[in-house]
Amino acid sequence: MLRTACEVIAERGFGHTRTVDIARAAGVSQALLFYHFGTKDELFALAFAHAARLHQDLLEEIERSAASPRERLRMLMRRSSPAGSSEGWRLWIDATAESMRNKELEQTSRRLDARGRAVLRGIIEAGVASGDFVCADPESSAWRIFALSDGLALQIHVHPKAISRRRATQLVRASAAREVGLNPEDL
Repeated sequence: MLRTACEVIAERGFGHTRTVDIARAAGVSQALLFYHFGTKDELFALAFAHAARLHQDLLEEIERSAASPRERLRMLMRRSSPAGSSEGWRLWIDATAESMRNKELEQTSRRLDARGRAVLRGIIEAGVASGDFVCADPESSAWRIFALSDGLALQIHVHPKAISRRRATQLVRASAAREVGLNPEDL
């Protein structure tokens, strides 16, 4: 039911999704939905936490990878690309906006953001230690890379004619490469 809730919320948005919409999509009664989740806010918070856990699992897979720092950076950039899944980005963008009014969503959003930056910072630090990267401030670099990626994702998924997916990907790749002392072609 949580996966279905994520799909419906991504399509309709937090503000326009009704519990009956989720129940219908999941093929269950609204009563059963409330039996498991209690309130609409609880359902929405748990659905977003479910999506966040899936992304967290992805981050952990990249973090545990035996690949080189350069390859792990490529993997992270690919998986966090602003040109990625519209459904995933729509859910993330809407949840971030809703986080201003919902403490549980804000906590989930903040934890996942921090985790993503920590993984990126760790990759950069490993690359500096191995001599693959040159970066004086991995923490600041992680902030800049994700800020650019998030901002471009907003443009792609909210203002789809503002920038192409290909151009956004090129900009993030070039920025990430510069942050770690590489040429964009090397990443």
